[in-house]
Amino acid sequence: MAVTVPEMLKMSRTQLDDLFTQSPVDEIPSGEGKGTAIMAPGTNVSDEIAWFVNVFTWKGKVFDPEKGELRNKILPMGHKAIVAKVYKDKSWFDQKECIVLDYSKTSLIAHWIRDEIREVSPGIYLGLVYWGKKKLIHFALQFPASG
Repeated sequence: MAVTVPEMLKMSRTQLDDLFTQSPVDEIPSGEGKGTAIMAPGTNVSDEIAWFVNVFTWKGKVFDPEKGELRNKILPMGHKAIVAKVYKDKSWFDQKECIVLDYSKTSLIAHWIRDEIREVSPGIYLGLVYWGKKKLIHFALQFPASG
């Protein structure tokens, strides 16, 4: 089932969790993915919160699969900061394979954060954010179509 980022913003937390569980793990993405925070899924303010977060704090992630790492694009100017290690492992959510974005050994600011992503449509990934072992929010990454 191909899903768009605007459709994910309209889904409930349960629908997003189901979509994550049903989606296969693919290759680690490469290059810059535009980020969308999904902090109030399925509500009337989901779009506005996603816009605010994108403009003022988090814009996305830039992946380098050869190095096995990424950098987040943050703040209004899109500074590339907050490094994570990237690898495949079992999801804390459903124990199936996922792509892990691990900040524990690379960031003083975000060392307690772990993200997990799976591709839900070509070039579109759904992510889960954990603080410690507690699942906090969902997010989406959209990569430009290649070709």
